[in-house]
Amino acid sequence: MFDQLEIRVLPPGRRFAAQVRFWVNGEDVVECAVGEGGRGPYAVEVLSADGSPLRATGEPRRVELGEPECTGGCCGFLSVVVQRFGGVVQWSDWEIPHMETTRPLELHFDADEYDAELARAEADRWWQIHT
Repeated sequence: MFDQLEIRVLPPGRRFAAQVRFWVNGEDVVECAVGEGGRGPYAVEVLSADGSPLRATGEPRRVELGEPECTGGCCGFLSVVVQRFGGVVQWSDWEIPHMETTRPLELHFDADEYDAELARAEADRWWQIHT
């Protein structure tokens, strides 16, 4: 059974530009790892028209998914290694702010569904008029 990914862009606020949040199996990964006051990466960085760092290839790539309210420079960033293995996209080797003792498990997504969700999020550029 594969994990389910939903990518959402939150509207810009007073403090932050439009940011991306990642719901896996119905839970907000960023909020679970860094707390309610944390933020996801900026949409302009993660959903770039030149290609998202979330694109999964055979080469492992570390991607920042969020940071705590005190900033990543203070307590560290939430990051994960993204890599494709045939028909599976794997998120593994988590780095969690605040040096938490528990890390999320590896996540495994159906590669076709993962690619489709990322393409959907990249194509929906509503947030650019607010940036």
